[in-house]
Formats: sequence, C-alpha cells, structure tokens
Amino acid sequence: MRRRTQVRMVVPGQDAASLNALLIRVGTARDRAAFEMLFRHFAPRIKAYLLRLGAGAAAAEDLAQEAMLAIWRKAAMFDPAKASAATWIFTIARNLRIDALRRERRPEFDPNDPAFVPEAEPAADTGMVRADEDARLREAITLLSPEQAKVVELSFFADKPHSIIAQELGLPLGTVKSRLRLAMTHIRTALGAAA
Repeated sequence: MRRRTQVRMVVPGQDAASLNALLIRVGTARDRAAFEMLFRHFAPRIKAYLLRLGAGAAAAEDLAQEAMLAIWRKAAMFDPAKASAATWIFTIARNLRIDALRRERRPEFDPNDPAFVPEAEPAADTGMVRADEDARLREAITLLSPEQAKVVELSFFADKPHSIIAQELGLPLGTVKSRLRLAMTHIRTALGAAA
C-alpha cells in the first residue's frame, strides 16, 4: 500500500498564519499588495508542483497562471478553519491539472462537426407532397383484399420476417410471399393511376 506523505512548506518569513492572513485580505478587501505577495510566493511553487505531476513546462506555466487567477477570483471562499492557504491553493492547482487532463482525453466540442449539424428542415411543399403520398398509399392499401392487407401490415408496419408471418397466419411461406407480391402490384397500380 502506498503511503501518502504530507509536504509541509517552510517559507522563510512566511508562516502559515501570515499566508492565511494575506489570502483573507485578498478575499475580503481585494488587496492587490497581498495578492502580489501570494503570487510571488506561490506561482513558482505551483509551477514546480505541476511539473512534478507530469505537466509539460508550457502547460505548467499556463496552469500556474490560471491557478493564480482562480485564487484571485475565489479568495473570498477561503476558510482558514478548513485548510491552510497553501493547502487550499495547491488543491486549486491540482484540480486545474485534472481538468486539463480530462480535456486532453475528451477534446472540445466542435459545433461545426458534420455529425452535430442538424438536418435542414424540409420545405413546406415537401411536407405537403409527402402527406399527399401517404394518403394515397393508405387509400391503395384499403383497396387490397383483407388477406393481402394483413400480410402488408405485418411485413412493412410490424417489420416481421416472412417466416414469422407464415407461422402467425398458419400459411405456407410461399403463400405469404405470393400475397405480398400481389399486394405490391396492386399498390403500384393504384398509386400509378392516382398520379
């Protein structure tokens, strides 16, 4: 089992209480001088930490800058009762590194990717033509014998294989196929005559 060791940062002239106080001043008063002191202290350490986590030099620099920006924005959320300033700041840096790794594994969404571009809405006249064709097809099916209509319904609307239709209707497979062939001939004739 791997043991987790806790690293305590010892900074000459900067103890945990003074770092906490600087971060609190940034959070409550937006104190730029306090932030500058935090920046000078933590920015190089965050970069070194990110390098140890496996980030490249450029990525570590970018993430360190991003971490310091997050610290400026989120300083009001810091609670010294829950963690020290160093722990809070390094947690932000670690989370940014994790987010960066996730983005590398799952690239950004490209809204112009053809797979994500919706199909164009059909023109109004296309919808009207399709509705007219559907009505003509329904009318043609009503002209079929009940036996042919049943076979068409099971084959095309219920999407059943011919062998299953034969079993369900208690008919030979050849009869099912003959009825379908005849039904399709009648439908084509009815649709051709209506056109």
